[in-house]
Amino acid sequence: MSASHLTLVPDDSELYVLGKGPESRAERIRRMQANARALAREHVEGLIEQLNELAQTAEEIATGGDAYHVGVREMCSRLRADLEVQGKAIESLLNRA
Repeated sequence: MSASHLTLVPDDSELYVLGKGPESRAERIRRMQANARALAREHVEGLIEQLNELAQTAEEIATGGDAYHVGVREMCSRLRADLEVQGKAIESLLNRA
């Protein structure tokens, strides 16, 4: 009895359901559109995460004391508030869909 040889299948490979014919063009379009929407959502979620991280950095600088120039601290304070508002607005729009 010989051992079977297994190979890994890449994540992006297509799956076929045995007993079902090939995918129609309309089915393929729907599947690809769903994949594109999922990827777009992940991309926007990544942006929101980055905005939140940037807001945190701006907060750290704004409250960093005399080590930072007064003008820089003031700009970072305003930037932090704006980034939080923009991040929440984008998240709200994303969750409407």
